[in-house]
Amino acid sequence: MPIKNFKQNKAETITRPPVVAVMGHVDHGKSTLLDYIRKSNIAEKEQGGITQHIGAYEVEAEHAGKKMKITFLDTPGHEAFSQMRERGAKIADVAVLVVAADDGIKPQTTEAYKAIEASSVPFVIAISKIDKPEAEPERVKAQLAENNIFVESYGGKIPSVEISAKSGAGVSELMDIILLLAEMENLEADPLKNASGIVIESNVDSKRGISSTLLILEGTLKKGMYIICGNAIAPVRIFENFKGERLDEASFSSPIRITGFNSLPEIGAKFNAYANKKEAEKAIITVIEKETAETKPTNEALKGKILVPVIIKADTTGSVEAIEKELSKIKKEEAIISIARKGAGNINEADAKFASALNSPIVLGFNVETDSSAKDIMERSGSIVFLSGIIYELSDKLAKETDKRILEMPRDEILGKIIVLKTFSRTKNKQVVGGKVESGKIVSGKRFKIIRNDFEIGEGRITGLQQNKTETKTVEEGKELGVMTENKIEIARGDIITVIGN
Repeated sequence: MPIKNFKQNKAETITRPPVVAVMGHVDHGKSTLLDYIRKSNIAEKEQGGITQHIGAYEVEAEHAGKKMKITFLDTPGHEAFSQMRERGAKIADVAVLVVAADDGIKPQTTEAYKAIEASSVPFVIAISKIDKPEAEPERVKAQLAENNIFVESYGGKIPSVEISAKSGAGVSELMDIILLLAEMENLEADPLKNASGIVIESNVDSKRGISSTLLILEGTLKKGMYIICGNAIAPVRIFENFKGERLDEASFSSPIRITGFNSLPEIGAKFNAYANKKEAEKAIITVIEKETAETKPTNEALKGKILVPVIIKADTTGSVEAIEKELSKIKKEEAIISIARKGAGNINEADAKFASALNSPIVLGFNVETDSSAKDIMERSGSIVFLSGIIYELSDKLAKETDKRILEMPRDEILGKIIVLKTFSRTKNKQVVGGKVESGKIVSGKRFKIIRNDFEIGEGRITGLQQNKTETKTVEEGKELGVMTENKIEIARGDIITVIGN
């Protein structure tokens, strides 16, 4: 029997548990703090000692004689994950900004603070690692003040607490402050509504299929319902909490895991639950699919540059996002790096066939493998594949390969340059201009590039030359001349015409 859609005549909102984002610089003790709270040991399992995905964990804490639930978001601290960090702040009710007492303010500390400030969530500063001999909590408070972040003991309104995630010192006080801040927010939700919330993470499991971690922010989710996120749909059959325990029902502020999506839900996107498949399919018809493919650079943008097509495959969509951000830092004047395809999961046959249709693609794989069927196609097509479990290694390899291709670029031989002094008639693609040979020698019949304000804006061909009103085949440096051209982009006074020898 299908589950009825939750409807009511009167709203019945109740207090809901807070969602708390733990933020800060890499290796400042965020995951270790959560390990202490959860009595688990996640931190040691992270590659390179850094958290590379957002985790969502539900815990219980004592407050005012009552046991209360808190959902924690463990957001990555490294610079590459700023987008994930910003998403964590936007969906959180309270934030914890962790600053190590032995290390002080770092670039990602101030970046995390800006994300918290932009989202207007209340927050507490946790000064961590106070058990270390070199810990200087007062120095950290002074550094915060220098960055216009004033804690209560420095005359400000921001609460702070000194903690040790190893000994547990100050952690109980931190939990009390978190729950006090949450109380002041009057957090409420309606349990009778169908569930809705945010996608925290998505990935492809080779055995189970596409799974997503969801955070319920409103309503209740029950087994038998259907979830829609963008153009992805999943029946609520395999339904687990953050510990991997099977569930039949979950409500707001709970992180859950749903398996069985037909496509990868986009992290950070909103999801909605529907009572049955019919309602879900009706809803998905109205969803506008987001454009995910990168627009290929235009021929105009590629002039004088090489195109480096890149395919990104990673273990999760969050990792794909982080890789894209890191690759955006690679700036090459003579190259355009274009993301042609991206997604979560192993490099498969479909990726290989897509790559074979591109010109010299580079495939980047983060924490994934290459399927055997894909390897053969990749080898035949000459695709370059770089695999690594560290994002920055992939970025470095791509940068080096791009530099290699730039060095191998065919170079135009510059015969001479004309500074344009006057422009005369123009009919369709034909134009007459007057100028002076700034350098080299100008030869009739040759190609040229139009340079304006140091940028190449177009090209054309010289169809005739005049010197002293007499037709000629060449004009030497320092001489004035008239030039008849064929070009789509109109030449203007002050432009430089660079004549190419080949």
